[in-house]
Amino acid sequence: MRACFPIPIPSGKRPARAASAARVGFTTSPPPLSPSRCLPDSRAAWSRCCLPGFPSNAPCRTAQRPPPCGLPRPAGLPPACLRRLPPPPSPRQPMAGPCSARLQGEAAAFTAALRTLVNNPQFSDVTFVVGQEQQKVFAHRCVLACRCQAFQGMLGQGPAGSEDSPSSIPPQGPFILGNVQPEVFLAVIEFLYTNSVTLNSHIALEVLTSSVEYGLQDLCKLCVKFIKDTLSVEQVCEALQAVVRTQGFHELSDVVLARVLRSDRLAVDELDLVQAVREWAHVSSAVLERPVPEVAALPVRELRLPLLAPSELVTLESHNQRDLLIPAESIAAAWRSHALRKGSGVPSRLCRPRRGTRPRDHHRHLDPHAK
Repeated sequence: MRACFPIPIPSGKRPARAASAARVGFTTSPPPLSPSRCLPDSRAAWSRCCLPGFPSNAPCRTAQRPPPCGLPRPAGLPPACLRRLPPPPSPRQPMAGPCSARLQGEAAAFTAALRTLVNNPQFSDVTFVVGQEQQKVFAHRCVLACRCQAFQGMLGQGPAGSEDSPSSIPPQGPFILGNVQPEVFLAVIEFLYTNSVTLNSHIALEVLTSSVEYGLQDLCKLCVKFIKDTLSVEQVCEALQAVVRTQGFHELSDVVLARVLRSDRLAVDELDLVQAVREWAHVSSAVLERPVPEVAALPVRELRLPLLAPSELVTLESHNQRDLLIPAESIAAAWRSHALRKGSGVPSRLCRPRRGTRPRDHHRHLDPHAK
Protein backbone atom coordinates (compact mmCIF):
# COMPACT_ATOMS: atom_id res chain seq x y z
CA MET A 1 0.00 0.00 0.00
CA ARG A 2 1.36 3.42 -0.97
CA ALA A 3 1.64 5.88 1.89
CA CYS A 4 -0.55 8.98 1.63
CA PHE A 5 0.72 12.30 2.88
CA PRO A 6 -1.72 15.08 3.88
CA ILE A 7 -1.88 18.45 2.19
CA PRO A 8 -0.98 21.18 4.71
CA ILE A 9 -4.01 23.43 5.49
CA PRO A 10 -3.93 26.46 7.72
CA SER A 11 -5.26 25.88 11.23
CA GLY A 12 -8.87 26.63 11.87
CA LYS A 13 -9.87 26.09 8.28
CA ARG A 14 -9.55 22.31 8.00
CA PRO A 15 -12.86 20.77 7.07
CA ALA A 16 -14.03 17.68 8.85
CA ARG A 17 -13.86 15.62 5.69
CA ALA A 18 -10.17 16.49 5.22
CA ALA A 19 -9.37 15.62 8.85
CA SER A 20 -11.04 12.27 8.42
CA ALA A 21 -9.02 11.62 5.32
CA ALA A 22 -5.88 12.59 7.20
CA ARG A 23 -6.59 10.18 10.03
CA VAL A 24 -7.25 7.37 7.58
CA GLY A 25 -4.08 8.13 5.62
CA PHE A 26 -1.82 7.71 8.63
CA THR A 27 -3.22 4.40 9.79
CA THR A 28 -0.26 2.82 7.93
CA SER A 29 3.05 4.55 8.37
CA PRO A 30 5.54 4.56 5.51
CA PRO A 31 8.25 1.91 5.78
CA PRO A 32 11.53 3.11 7.21
CA LEU A 33 14.26 3.76 4.68
CA SER A 34 17.78 2.63 5.25
CA PRO A 35 20.23 5.47 5.62
CA SER A 36 22.60 3.60 3.34
CA ARG A 37 20.27 4.28 0.42
CA CYS A 38 20.46 8.04 0.93
CA LEU A 39 23.34 9.99 -0.57
CA PRO A 40 23.22 13.45 1.02
CA ASP A 41 25.72 14.86 -1.47
CA SER A 42 23.62 14.03 -4.51
CA ARG A 43 20.33 15.66 -5.38
CA ALA A 44 19.42 12.85 -7.72
CA ALA A 45 20.13 10.28 -5.00
CA TRP A 46 18.00 12.19 -2.53
CA SER A 47 15.12 12.25 -4.99
CA ARG A 48 15.41 8.50 -5.69
CA CYS A 49 15.46 7.60 -1.98
CA CYS A 50 12.94 10.04 -0.60
CA LEU A 51 10.43 10.44 -3.37
CA PRO A 52 9.89 6.96 -4.81
CA GLY A 53 7.01 6.22 -7.10
CA PHE A 54 5.84 9.77 -7.68
CA PRO A 55 5.07 10.48 -11.31
CA SER A 56 6.07 13.80 -12.71
CA ASN A 57 2.44 14.85 -13.24
CA ALA A 58 1.18 13.87 -9.74
CA PRO A 59 0.07 16.64 -7.33
CA CYS A 60 2.79 17.70 -4.97
CA ARG A 61 2.15 16.64 -1.33
CA THR A 62 5.66 16.96 -0.04
CA ALA A 63 6.45 20.58 -0.73
CA GLN A 64 6.49 21.47 3.01
CA ARG A 65 7.00 18.07 4.65
CA PRO A 66 10.46 16.81 5.61
CA PRO A 67 11.54 13.61 3.88
CA PRO A 68 10.90 10.30 5.68
CA CYS A 69 14.59 9.45 5.72
CA GLY A 70 15.36 12.43 7.91
CA LEU A 71 17.85 14.03 5.55
CA PRO A 72 17.45 17.72 4.83
CA ARG A 73 16.33 18.64 1.36
CA PRO A 74 19.25 20.13 -0.57
CA ALA A 75 19.00 23.82 -1.07
CA GLY A 76 17.41 24.87 -4.32
CA LEU A 77 15.97 21.41 -5.10
CA PRO A 78 12.41 21.90 -6.43
CA PRO A 79 9.64 19.43 -5.71
CA ALA A 80 9.45 16.31 -7.85
CA CYS A 81 6.45 17.65 -9.71
CA LEU A 82 8.35 20.74 -10.92
CA ARG A 83 11.68 19.31 -12.03
CA ARG A 84 13.19 16.74 -14.33
CA LEU A 85 16.27 14.81 -13.40
CA PRO A 86 19.33 15.74 -15.49
CA PRO A 87 20.49 13.14 -18.00
CA PRO A 88 23.36 10.94 -16.95
CA PRO A 89 26.73 12.39 -17.87
CA SER A 90 28.04 11.16 -21.23
CA PRO A 91 31.32 9.27 -21.21
CA ARG A 92 34.29 11.52 -21.73
CA GLN A 93 35.40 11.59 -25.34
CA PRO A 94 39.00 10.49 -25.86
CA MET A 95 41.36 13.22 -26.83
CA ALA A 96 42.26 13.35 -30.53
CA GLY A 97 45.68 11.92 -31.38
CA PRO A 98 48.40 13.84 -33.15
CA CYS A 99 47.58 14.69 -36.79
CA SER A 100 49.67 13.11 -39.57
CA ALA A 101 49.79 13.63 -43.34
CA ARG A 102 51.96 12.53 -46.25
CA LEU A 103 53.14 15.51 -48.24
CA GLN A 104 54.95 15.25 -51.55
CA GLY A 105 57.59 17.57 -52.83
CA GLU A 106 58.48 18.50 -56.38
CA ALA A 107 58.39 15.31 -58.50
CA ALA A 108 60.39 16.83 -61.35
CA ALA A 109 63.32 17.64 -59.07
CA PHE A 110 63.30 14.13 -57.63
CA THR A 111 63.25 12.57 -61.11
CA ALA A 112 66.06 14.81 -62.30
CA ALA A 113 68.20 13.84 -59.32
CA LEU A 114 67.69 10.13 -59.97
CA ARG A 115 68.41 10.59 -63.66
CA THR A 116 71.95 11.63 -62.77
CA LEU A 117 72.52 8.13 -61.35
CA VAL A 118 71.71 6.34 -64.62
CA ASN A 119 74.87 4.62 -65.88
CA ASN A 120 76.92 6.58 -63.36
CA PRO A 121 79.92 4.61 -62.03
CA GLN A 122 80.00 6.73 -58.87
CA PHE A 123 78.46 4.80 -55.95
CA SER A 124 77.37 1.99 -58.33
CA ASP A 125 77.61 -1.56 -57.03
CA VAL A 126 76.69 -3.68 -60.07
CA THR A 127 77.97 -3.75 -63.67
CA PHE A 128 76.47 -5.13 -66.89
CA VAL A 129 78.32 -5.89 -70.13
CA VAL A 130 75.75 -5.27 -72.85
CA GLY A 131 75.58 -6.12 -76.56
CA GLN A 132 78.15 -7.25 -79.03
CA GLU A 133 80.02 -4.02 -78.35
CA GLN A 134 80.44 -5.20 -74.73
CA GLN A 135 79.56 -1.78 -73.42
CA LYS A 136 79.63 -1.44 -69.63
CA VAL A 137 76.50 -0.17 -67.92
CA PHE A 138 76.67 0.81 -64.24
CA ALA A 139 73.70 0.56 -61.88
CA HIS A 140 72.69 0.25 -58.24
CA ARG A 141 71.43 -3.04 -56.88
CA CYS A 142 68.87 -1.58 -54.49
CA VAL A 143 67.15 0.43 -57.24
CA LEU A 144 66.98 -2.47 -59.70
CA ALA A 145 65.85 -4.98 -57.07
CA CYS A 146 63.01 -2.85 -55.69
CA ARG A 147 61.73 -1.89 -59.14
CA CYS A 148 61.93 -5.17 -61.05
CA GLN A 149 61.44 -8.73 -59.85
CA ALA A 150 63.56 -10.08 -62.70
CA PHE A 151 66.55 -8.05 -61.50
CA GLN A 152 65.74 -8.97 -57.91
CA GLY A 153 66.15 -12.63 -58.78
CA MET A 154 69.27 -11.93 -60.82
CA LEU A 155 70.94 -9.84 -58.14
CA GLY A 156 69.70 -11.72 -55.08
CA GLN A 157 72.73 -14.02 -54.95
CA GLY A 158 75.23 -14.50 -52.22
CA PRO A 159 78.94 -13.89 -52.67
CA ALA A 160 80.78 -16.17 -55.04
CA GLY A 161 81.83 -19.45 -53.44
CA SER A 162 79.24 -19.30 -50.65
CA GLU A 163 76.75 -22.06 -49.99
CA ASP A 164 73.77 -19.87 -50.92
CA SER A 165 75.18 -18.80 -54.27
CA PRO A 166 73.61 -20.67 -57.23
CA SER A 167 76.36 -19.53 -59.60
CA SER A 168 79.88 -18.24 -59.63
CA ILE A 169 78.88 -14.68 -60.64
CA PRO A 170 79.69 -12.25 -57.83
CA PRO A 171 76.84 -9.99 -56.70
CA GLN A 172 78.49 -6.92 -58.24
CA GLY A 173 78.82 -8.60 -61.63
CA PRO A 174 79.73 -8.15 -64.34
CA PHE A 175 76.55 -9.65 -65.83
CA ILE A 176 76.83 -10.45 -69.54
CA LEU A 177 73.81 -9.43 -71.67
CA GLY A 178 74.88 -10.11 -75.24
CA ASN A 179 71.43 -10.34 -76.85
CA VAL A 180 70.33 -6.75 -76.27
CA GLN A 181 71.57 -3.46 -77.65
CA PRO A 182 73.16 -1.01 -75.20
CA GLU A 183 70.75 1.76 -76.18
CA VAL A 184 67.77 -0.49 -75.49
CA PHE A 185 69.12 -1.65 -72.12
CA LEU A 186 69.86 1.94 -71.10
CA ALA A 187 66.25 2.85 -71.88
CA VAL A 188 65.09 0.10 -69.51
CA ILE A 189 67.49 1.31 -66.81
CA GLU A 190 66.28 4.88 -67.28
CA PHE A 191 62.69 3.76 -66.70
CA LEU A 192 63.62 1.88 -63.52
CA TYR A 193 65.30 4.98 -62.07
CA THR A 194 62.93 7.73 -63.20
CA ASN A 195 59.67 5.99 -64.17
CA SER A 196 60.03 7.65 -67.58
CA VAL A 197 61.74 6.61 -70.78
CA THR A 198 63.26 8.28 -73.85
CA LEU A 199 62.16 6.45 -77.00
CA ASN A 200 62.72 6.82 -80.73
CA SER A 201 61.45 4.91 -83.73
CA HIS A 202 64.62 2.80 -83.96
CA ILE A 203 64.47 1.23 -80.50
CA ALA A 204 60.76 1.38 -79.62
CA LEU A 205 60.01 -2.19 -80.71
CA GLU A 206 63.07 -3.61 -79.00
CA VAL A 207 62.35 -1.73 -75.77
CA LEU A 208 58.83 -3.14 -75.94
CA THR A 209 60.28 -6.64 -76.24
CA SER A 210 62.60 -6.04 -73.28
CA SER A 211 59.74 -4.69 -71.17
CA VAL A 212 57.82 -7.92 -71.73
CA GLU A 213 60.92 -9.97 -70.95
CA TYR A 214 61.55 -8.16 -67.66
CA GLY A 215 57.86 -8.01 -66.68
CA LEU A 216 57.63 -4.20 -66.70
CA GLN A 217 53.97 -3.60 -67.51
CA ASP A 218 54.12 0.19 -67.18
CA LEU A 219 57.06 0.41 -69.57
CA CYS A 220 55.19 -1.85 -71.99
CA LYS A 221 52.21 0.53 -71.96
CA LEU A 222 54.46 3.51 -72.64
CA CYS A 223 56.06 1.73 -75.60
CA VAL A 224 52.70 0.75 -77.06
CA LYS A 225 51.44 4.32 -76.73
CA PHE A 226 54.56 5.69 -78.43
CA ILE A 227 54.24 3.22 -81.30
CA LYS A 228 50.56 4.06 -81.80
CA ASP A 229 51.23 7.79 -81.79
CA THR A 230 54.19 7.64 -84.18
CA LEU A 231 53.32 4.67 -86.39
CA SER A 232 54.07 5.31 -90.03
CA VAL A 233 54.47 3.37 -93.24
CA GLU A 234 58.23 3.69 -92.98
CA GLN A 235 58.30 2.00 -89.57
CA VAL A 236 56.05 -0.82 -90.75
CA CYS A 237 58.18 -1.42 -93.81
CA GLU A 238 61.38 -1.38 -91.77
CA ALA A 239 59.89 -3.91 -89.39
CA LEU A 240 58.65 -6.09 -92.25
CA GLN A 241 62.03 -5.92 -93.92
CA ALA A 242 63.40 -7.82 -90.95
CA VAL A 243 60.32 -10.05 -90.71
CA VAL A 244 60.71 -11.24 -94.31
CA ARG A 245 63.82 -13.12 -93.29
CA THR A 246 62.32 -14.63 -90.13
CA GLN A 247 59.96 -17.45 -89.29
CA GLY A 248 57.23 -14.97 -88.37
CA PHE A 249 56.82 -14.00 -92.01
CA HIS A 250 55.33 -17.43 -92.72
CA GLU A 251 52.53 -16.78 -90.22
CA LEU A 252 51.07 -13.79 -92.09
CA SER A 253 47.70 -14.22 -93.76
CA ASP A 254 47.34 -13.83 -97.49
CA VAL A 255 45.37 -10.57 -97.08
CA VAL A 256 48.02 -9.00 -94.84
CA LEU A 257 50.84 -10.16 -97.10
CA ALA A 258 49.12 -8.68 -100.15
CA ARG A 259 48.73 -5.32 -98.43
CA VAL A 260 52.43 -5.37 -97.48
CA LEU A 261 53.51 -6.15 -101.05
CA ARG A 262 51.50 -3.16 -102.30
CA SER A 263 53.85 -0.72 -100.59
CA ASP A 264 56.52 1.20 -102.48
CA ARG A 265 58.55 1.67 -99.28
CA LEU A 266 59.69 -1.92 -98.84
CA ALA A 267 63.47 -1.91 -98.61
CA VAL A 268 63.69 -5.35 -100.20
CA ASP A 269 64.59 -6.26 -103.76
CA GLU A 270 61.88 -7.82 -105.91
CA LEU A 271 63.77 -11.05 -106.48
CA ASP A 272 64.05 -11.55 -102.70
CA LEU A 273 60.34 -10.85 -102.35
CA VAL A 274 59.50 -13.51 -104.93
CA GLN A 275 61.57 -16.06 -103.04
CA ALA A 276 59.98 -15.05 -99.71
CA VAL A 277 56.46 -15.38 -101.15
CA ARG A 278 57.36 -18.82 -102.53
CA GLU A 279 58.49 -20.02 -99.10
CA TRP A 280 55.39 -18.52 -97.49
CA ALA A 281 53.13 -20.25 -100.03
CA HIS A 282 54.64 -23.69 -99.40
CA VAL A 283 54.24 -23.32 -95.63
CA SER A 284 50.65 -22.09 -95.95
CA SER A 285 49.85 -24.89 -98.41
CA ALA A 286 51.04 -27.50 -95.90
CA VAL A 287 49.14 -25.91 -93.01
CA LEU A 288 45.89 -25.27 -94.86
CA GLU A 289 46.15 -28.44 -97.00
CA ARG A 290 45.42 -26.47 -100.16
CA PRO A 291 47.37 -26.17 -103.44
CA VAL A 292 50.16 -23.60 -103.63
CA PRO A 293 48.60 -21.57 -106.50
CA GLU A 294 45.34 -21.31 -104.55
CA VAL A 295 46.77 -20.06 -101.25
CA ALA A 296 49.15 -17.62 -103.00
CA ALA A 297 46.74 -16.18 -105.57
CA LEU A 298 46.23 -12.86 -103.75
CA PRO A 299 49.86 -12.03 -102.83
CA VAL A 300 51.24 -13.08 -106.23
CA ARG A 301 49.19 -10.35 -107.93
CA GLU A 302 51.29 -7.74 -106.10
CA LEU A 303 54.68 -9.09 -107.26
CA ARG A 304 56.35 -6.64 -109.68
CA LEU A 305 57.75 -9.09 -112.19
CA PRO A 306 58.55 -6.46 -114.91
CA LEU A 307 61.27 -5.15 -112.57
CA LEU A 308 63.23 -8.41 -112.95
CA ALA A 309 65.96 -8.71 -115.54
CA PRO A 310 65.56 -11.20 -118.43
CA SER A 311 68.01 -13.65 -116.87
CA GLU A 312 66.05 -13.52 -113.63
CA LEU A 313 62.81 -14.19 -115.48
CA VAL A 314 64.36 -17.31 -117.03
CA THR A 315 65.27 -18.64 -113.59
CA LEU A 316 61.83 -17.76 -112.29
CA GLU A 317 60.15 -19.74 -115.09
CA SER A 318 62.20 -22.84 -114.32
CA HIS A 319 61.27 -22.72 -110.64
CA ASN A 320 57.67 -22.00 -111.45
CA GLN A 321 57.31 -25.21 -113.41
CA ARG A 322 57.62 -27.17 -110.16
CA ASP A 323 54.98 -25.44 -108.03
CA LEU A 324 53.04 -23.22 -110.49
CA LEU A 325 53.22 -20.39 -107.96
CA ILE A 326 52.92 -17.61 -110.54
CA PRO A 327 50.31 -17.73 -113.31
CA ALA A 328 51.71 -18.01 -116.83
CA GLU A 329 49.84 -14.83 -117.82
CA SER A 330 51.84 -12.77 -115.29
CA ILE A 331 55.16 -14.08 -116.58
CA ALA A 332 54.08 -13.46 -120.17
CA ALA A 333 53.19 -9.84 -119.33
CA ALA A 334 56.68 -9.35 -117.85
CA TRP A 335 58.29 -10.66 -121.04
CA ARG A 336 56.07 -8.37 -123.11
CA SER A 337 57.29 -5.31 -121.20
CA HIS A 338 60.88 -6.28 -122.01
CA ALA A 339 60.10 -6.84 -125.71
CA LEU A 340 58.24 -3.57 -126.16
CA ARG A 341 60.57 -1.62 -123.83
CA LYS A 342 57.58 -0.20 -122.01
CA GLY A 343 55.08 -1.31 -119.48
CA SER A 344 52.20 -1.70 -121.88
CA GLY A 345 49.50 -4.12 -120.82
CA VAL A 346 50.80 -4.15 -117.22
CA PRO A 347 49.35 -2.09 -114.34
CA SER A 348 51.53 0.92 -113.67
CA ARG A 349 52.04 0.00 -110.01
CA LEU A 350 53.78 -3.23 -111.09
CA CYS A 351 56.37 -1.24 -113.08
CA ARG A 352 57.20 1.15 -110.23
CA PRO A 353 60.46 0.33 -108.35
CA ARG A 354 60.36 0.00 -104.59
CA ARG A 355 62.71 1.64 -102.17
CA GLY A 356 64.86 -1.50 -101.96
CA THR A 357 64.74 -2.45 -105.65
CA ARG A 358 68.18 -2.86 -107.17
CA PRO A 359 68.52 -0.80 -110.35
CA ARG A 360 68.52 -2.66 -113.69
CA ASP A 361 69.21 -1.38 -117.15
CA HIS A 362 65.68 -1.84 -118.46
CA HIS A 363 64.09 0.18 -115.65
CA ARG A 364 64.51 3.40 -117.63
CA HIS A 365 62.14 2.04 -120.23
CA LEU A 366 59.50 1.31 -117.61
CA ASP A 367 59.42 4.91 -116.38
CA PRO A 368 56.33 6.51 -117.97
CA HIS A 369 57.96 9.94 -117.70
CA ALA A 370 61.11 8.86 -119.56
CA LYS A 371 61.48 10.03 -123.16
